Amino acid sequence: MRSIILSAALALSTALPAAADTIRVGMSGGYFPFTFTRGGELQGFEVDLMEAVGAETGDEIEFVTMSFSGLIGALESGRIDTIANQITITPEREAKFAFTQPYVYDGAQVVVKKGNEDDITGPESLKGRSVAVNLGSNFEELLNNLPYADEIDIRTYETNIAQDTALGRVDAFVMDRVSSGQLIAESPLPLALAGKPFDEIRNALPFRNDEAGTALRDKVDAALTKLKEDGTLAEISQKWLATDVTVPADEAAAQ
Repeated sequence: MRSIILSAALALSTALPAAADTIRVGMSGGYFPFTFTRGGELQGFEVDLMEAVGAETGDEIEFVTMSFSGLIGALESGRIDTIANQITITPEREAKFAFTQPYVYDGAQVVVKKGNEDDITGPESLKGRSVAVNLGSNFEELLNNLPYADEIDIRTYETNIAQDTALGRVDAFVMDRVSSGQLIAESPLPLALAGKPFDEIRNALPFRNDEAGTALRDKVDAALTKLKEDGTLAEISQKWLATDVTVPADEAAAQ
């Protein structure tokens, strides 16, 4: 099994259907520790995940990197076969795509400039605040569903979400708990978790909801089941996240 990394420009010029033994996987390559580039090499949790899937199914994995905002369109148009970039299952996305089983279970987390965690203690403290969310994430919808959403100044970001929070340009940002913890551990920026995680997040691989897409989804889903059962997914999670996020929190606590 061999992995190939393509640029977005090349991917856009080759919109022909992939061979049966190739799975074209879209990702941003800029979302540490899930998909990022270091020393010219694409790596991270979801890179290892998809390579493990390819090893299980016998398929070649072809990574296609582009901006996060272009991933859904690339999937819809057939330029890629799936997205491995912490795509959260939502009712709207389930109506459009065929999802695998979740491979990450997490929770939404408020993050603030260090020193402000006593003032902003969680989502209930966001009234009257400016709050950043990543473009394309489900967190904007999550905040908009809060009963006091009209009292929150929600701002969408593609980059610099952490820097602007640390510099006080926004009061807080909301991200998944795992990514927030990793970002704080790896970054020199003065950031802190504000309160406990809220609202369960389930991330999975979306495929086009047609005959070919659902058939590929079923094959990948069977591989995920096997990788969960033999402990491979847990090992990948421990490697990149120092915890096992591949099972629900209550199951992890029971182990």
